[in-house]
Amino acid sequence: MPGTAGAVWAIGQHGDCRVIFNIIKGVHILAVIAWMAGLLYLPRLFAYHTRSTPGGEMDETFKTMERKLITIIMTPALVAVVVLGFTLVCFDGPATLTRPWMMLKLVGVLGLIGWHVYLEASRRGLAAGQRSRSERFWRMTNELPFLAAIVIVLSVTTKFGG
Repeated sequence: MPGTAGAVWAIGQHGDCRVIFNIIKGVHILAVIAWMAGLLYLPRLFAYHTRSTPGGEMDETFKTMERKLITIIMTPALVAVVVLGFTLVCFDGPATLTRPWMMLKLVGVLGLIGWHVYLEASRRGLAAGQRSRSERFWRMTNELPFLAAIVIVLSVTTKFGG
């Protein structure tokens, strides 16, 4: 693991570092999966929610589902993704941040964080009875996180540009 001399020394001197690194990476990937699932599912819920009658039973059901999805799953997963991702960068060293593939990954992650913030604001609007976006809008934007994930995963797996 290039650039990890300090991290190796700080965590353990008997091969424990690689095990800890792999555990952190595995939990990071699991957090990404949970976050991505929410990013893909919430716009679909919004699409259905926009068709419901404000104040009706389905409206209330969607409000509850959306609130729980974002507060119990998505936001904690986002925090875990960021914290564990930062930890992995600490293992690899700050020079990793200057590599082209990592810069593209970070741009993608920042875009997804922005989308997450937008979805939370939209959730609050729907909960307040506002229908500022159409069902068609939510269906069309539903796959944006997956497109970002393609770019992010391919940048990490190919490590283009060194």
